[in-house]
Amino acid sequence: MNSNEIAALAPIMTLAASAVAVMLIIACKRNFVVISSVAACGLIATLAAVAITWKQAAVQATLLLRLDEYAVFYTLVLLLTALSVMGFCYDYFKQRDGENEELFLLLLTATLGACVLVASSHFSSFFIGLEILSISLFVLIGYPLTQARPLEAAIKYLILSGVSSALLLMGMALIYAQTGTLYFSSLGQFIASHSTMNTMILSGIILLVAGLSFKLSLVPFHLWTPDIYEGAPAPIAGFIATVSKGAVFVLLLRFFISTDSHLYTPLFTVFSVIAVFSILGGNLLALLQTNVKRLLAYSSIAHMGYLMVAFIAGANRLPALAVEAFTYYLVAYFITTLGAFGVVSVLSTPDYEAGDMALYRGLFWQRPWLAGVFTLMLLSLAGIPLTAGFIGKFYIFTSGADSRLWGLLFTVIAGSGIGLYYYLKIIVVMSMNFEDAVLKAEKPSSQWISMVTLGLLSILLIWFGIYPDYLVNLIQSISETKIK
Repeated sequence: MNSNEIAALAPIMTLAASAVAVMLIIACKRNFVVISSVAACGLIATLAAVAITWKQAAVQATLLLRLDEYAVFYTLVLLLTALSVMGFCYDYFKQRDGENEELFLLLLTATLGACVLVASSHFSSFFIGLEILSISLFVLIGYPLTQARPLEAAIKYLILSGVSSALLLMGMALIYAQTGTLYFSSLGQFIASHSTMNTMILSGIILLVAGLSFKLSLVPFHLWTPDIYEGAPAPIAGFIATVSKGAVFVLLLRFFISTDSHLYTPLFTVFSVIAVFSILGGNLLALLQTNVKRLLAYSSIAHMGYLMVAFIAGANRLPALAVEAFTYYLVAYFITTLGAFGVVSVLSTPDYEAGDMALYRGLFWQRPWLAGVFTLMLLSLAGIPLTAGFIGKFYIFTSGADSRLWGLLFTVIAGSGIGLYYYLKIIVVMSMNFEDAVLKAEKPSSQWISMVTLGLLSILLIWFGIYPDYLVNLIQSISETKIK
């Protein structure tokens, strides 16, 4: 390997080394504060390594990983998100019984798997990254061993993730049997040399899409989502909704553009149906929820459907605009979803998980700062102007209109209208009479890390909603030509 290839791999190597260091320190001496600090320093060191590789040209660092601007940008987003989740986890778990040091090791390994996913250019690295991420999530979801719901959620995720992995492996096997290659680019050359899509390759791609749809909780592969979100600790639910889903979606976009599969129109007819049912199904089911975590779970299904609209826009030979719309919306979704679960995390205590909507009654009068942040996040999820979510929805409409996806755009409008109702329902509950509050606010424990994180997320949300130019220019630098 030459110096450029080593430098390109610096973020992944630094993150892996950080995980090993945390594991060795845990083996020598357990200390929650020390372990969390070392893990956070590992993520910060990885961010510094990303800064080293940022200005380099696209590098095929190994046979399995391509560290181009597309991968580096998303690695940066994933690392910042993981660092925020780690802050929420520190305040969430510091007062809970048990040995919680391994939690930060698992967060590092899960983030490592996500970073491998976004840089994958080969089915081997794709599967390795996905399994590193998924296996870490099994334990993170069920980490509170003394509680029934987290363990139930972990078992459900384990079973359904196993089904997803089986579909992915079968799809890869069909593709390899026909083409003799596991490289995305070589598969693209094979598809380009054939006027019609080969049956085995088409079957393989459909199985891959089905397997990834489990990870993205797209309809009809969404049934696990509300139970896992409700059972998992609030910060971990936020990690699943952002880092886990985001990394898989980024990989899916790279795969379809690298292989030119996005030009096969019949396949995208299936995607359009999945997007419609995800948007409508997610929003309609969210209307029925009285648990905030389950509501956010169904909301995330709808938002994955919105992202599918930008993804499908690439089918009409507009991949550059699709990547731009997809990326901006995904960044906005990360900020808002992470902020929403951050509020749930701060309100939760060792005695109860702040999921029941009744617990939020009168929150504006008890803890106005948290209620204000939560309101801002919900308005952004609804796509209200002056928030990043509004600019993201505008991008979705732009990419859909340029591709003449009128049916999908009508579905986005209908879904956004339904979503506004249940987001406003939470805001109304928080503003109800203080005297009727189900849970009277106790003196909160010191949670300054979470509060600072929520403040930064709120600033980013408004900044990108009012002055999106900087983020837009940054996103435009990872155009479709860079992905290949």
